[in-house]
Amino acid sequence: MSVKIKVNGTVHDIDGDPSMPLLYALRDNIGLRGAKFGCGLGQCGACTVHVDGRAVFSCITPIAALNGRAVTTTEGLLEDGKPNKVQQAFIDEQAAQCGYCIAGMVMRAQHLLNQNPDPSDEEILTGMQPNLCRCGTHAAILRAVKRAARA
Repeated sequence: MSVKIKVNGTVHDIDGDPSMPLLYALRDNIGLRGAKFGCGLGQCGACTVHVDGRAVFSCITPIAALNGRAVTTTEGLLEDGKPNKVQQAFIDEQAAQCGYCIAGMVMRAQHLLNQNPDPSDEEILTGMQPNLCRCGTHAAILRAVKRAARA
């Protein structure tokens, strides 16, 4: 089966089993490494990307559900090859320890700020809740989202 997916503005023909997770297509077929394989069950968020502007777990999203849809990865957030305001806020706040979850956290934060450009602390905590960080940098991540909202 062939599926046409627009990833970061470029249309890609993905040949494969229709049940192939989007994460595999992004990493193995297209060569994008931002989204990470964490749990494979849609429970950690390391693989978070946007599909038509909505944050989704790419490890449980089959390519068959994406024909003609637009996917944005953390690489697609770059502006003129430089970090966008959310990515830069995560850098400025040193919100990564091991860094494994950060691409997913950035994508979740971007989605949150697209929906609510001035969230309260409670709204940030609720919005970021689907994504996990095992290193415990949650305080820095909260500061990064707040910084991005102010930018």
